[in-house]
Amino acid sequence: MCACPWNPRLRKAWLAWILVCLLWGTTYLCIRIGLETIPPFLLAGFRWTTAGALIIAILTARGETIPPRSEWPALTVLGILLLGFGNGAVVWAEQTVPSGLTAVLVATVPFWMVGLDAVRTDGDVLTARRVVGLLVGFAGIVLLVWPELGHGDAHGFMKGVFASQLACAGWAVGSTYARRRTSRENVLAAAALEMFFGGLLLVAVGVLAGEWSSLAFTPRTGGALAYLIVAGSVAGFSAYVYALKHLPIATVSVYAYVNPVIAVVLGTLILKESFSWRMAVAAAIVLAGMALVRDSSA
Repeated sequence: MCACPWNPRLRKAWLAWILVCLLWGTTYLCIRIGLETIPPFLLAGFRWTTAGALIIAILTARGETIPPRSEWPALTVLGILLLGFGNGAVVWAEQTVPSGLTAVLVATVPFWMVGLDAVRTDGDVLTARRVVGLLVGFAGIVLLVWPELGHGDAHGFMKGVFASQLACAGWAVGSTYARRRTSRENVLAAAALEMFFGGLLLVAVGVLAGEWSSLAFTPRTGGALAYLIVAGSVAGFSAYVYALKHLPIATVSVYAYVNPVIAVVLGTLILKESFSWRMAVAAAIVLAGMALVRDSSA
């Protein structure tokens, strides 16, 4: 009988990855809805601090181990990178960029992961295939955003595009750092502390930016925030961290293939966001670039 690598832990990792694909594809819509009355940094901050506190409370009540204080500095750094930059910048970008288009721009995360890995002394070599993939993906992004510059607030639109790429850079650095950590703490507890610390930073930024004075809630925006907390954060982020621990980083990053499709469909159907054939072609080019960049052995 052959030794099969498809063990229970691997099955759970793949199920976690599928959950990430489905849940995070819907969060772009909820972020856009939440921004109707909740300022960006407070929206992101409330989401992550609440989710982190909920998970910590549940784990503590169950008697599970919480990472010791000696691990908190590293978890704070991860929270700042993955959530402060990786999510906070996405929420900020959606103020001026449609939710579906934001999801496509954030789909460039694998480009950043591969590029970051290539400059590391112990990273993978940047092959010709990956270089071609980077160029193809960049061409798709140019096609995606260039015509938009002539419509409406082009300056605000480009600031949103820049913010989306800042989010990708933060997420790539944080994911690479998380992958290379050797700590054996409870994965879910560690994720909760990352959420909490990252969320605290976002709330602080929101308060310093004067967002508190414009904060308001409606049943619609309150419901969107609740969904972001429960589905997008408690379930989605915990699943992402688990998958990242047990699957290759290039494989995990492919969740970005699915997210834009879900986000574009929901944004078009529910929020009536415009989506042209040009955008569809550009998005397909970006995803094709991702396919080339991704390691075929992953």
